[in-house]
Amino acid sequence: MPSKDFADRPHHKLVLFDVDGTLSLARQAAKSEMIEALRALRKKYVVGFVGGSDFVKIEEQLKTGDADVIDEFDYAFAENGLTAWKLGKPLPSASFIDFLGEERYKPFVNFCLHYIADLDLPIKRGTFVEFRKGMVNVSPLGRNATIAERGEFELLDQKNGYRKTMVEALKKQFPDYPLTYSIGGKISFDVFPHGWDKTYALGRVADEEFEEIHFFGDKIYKGGNDYEIYADPRTIGHSVKNPEETLRILQESFLQD
Repeated sequence: MPSKDFADRPHHKLVLFDVDGTLSLARQAAKSEMIEALRALRKKYVVGFVGGSDFVKIEEQLKTGDADVIDEFDYAFAENGLTAWKLGKPLPSASFIDFLGEERYKPFVNFCLHYIADLDLPIKRGTFVEFRKGMVNVSPLGRNATIAERGEFELLDQKNGYRKTMVEALKKQFPDYPLTYSIGGKISFDVFPHGWDKTYALGRVADEEFEEIHFFGDKIYKGGNDYEIYADPRTIGHSVKNPEETLRILQESFLQD
């Protein structure tokens, strides 16, 4: 039975957005035009984001002025929804380390670090393995790279398949680990338990029985971190190449009525 939380919206429909490459360029702030469009959208629809990053990084991209990002969205899903808020109130969270266990986590991380140490890249920066609440993020380049360095690595990765090859090596090394590997952004891939992809967020909104759930994302190919939720029968997927295309679709299809 749906709650009365969103009774003020003309449409009992949810519009969810990926963050990197959809609402903003990777690791960059969303433009003011996007923020204003989301605010206008929220007057008609229920609006939320679902990102793979932790909330601190997402906040850096979506924060404008003194406004609290949590208050700017009806649903805020960080780490694929493992860390989440509804109307500003936190929802129960889940833990990657509790799921996998320290005794299995340690050899996994050791393998990642050894693999990256032996990887011949033009440059390497810091934070190659970032532990998060609901997942581990692995970057052969290192998450401390500059925006320019990220762009350079992305081109090299497209040519040489560094991330794809590393994912295959991990699958071979740990075949019994119930983990999903998802390539997203420009420089890294996420590792999380099966089912803890972005469709995890859909379970958190099931109680509202929305008439439709729309999802906007750019990494919608198989292996991309938007694929599962984009292809899920519970959603209507919108594939975008960049934030400008997201804005265009919103203006043409959602903000005209």
